[in-house]
Amino acid sequence: MSQFVFLYRVSAEGQQAAMGTPEQAKKSMEIWLAWMRDMESKGHLKHGGQPLAAAGKVVGGTEKLVTDGPYVEVKDMVAGFTLIEANDLTEAVELSTGCPILLGGGWVEVRPVHAVAL
Repeated sequence: MSQFVFLYRVSAEGQQAAMGTPEQAKKSMEIWLAWMRDMESKGHLKHGGQPLAAAGKVVGGTEKLVTDGPYVEVKDMVAGFTLIEANDLTEAVELSTGCPILLGGGWVEVRPVHAVAL
């Protein structure tokens, strides 16, 4: 089995639609937890990850310039991540198709994790 990261991307509008009211937030969390538990029961969930706050800073370049982040020009933000195990990229992508973020028009970026020997 190989490890993959699911990066969850969503627009501000999609995030508001999913979490805008306490009722919407409760329903969204129930759907997410059911999906996570299903992946865990099938042995695919390595680490549940965490949701990420919308605010932050970006540090870049040789000058280590600090700017407000995420980038203003980006129409979607990384809302969270999960670490999963799958046989290959094809299976990881298939697992991502059940992600609740897709119901609100969000995206799942599926990225292989390279093992690095230290």
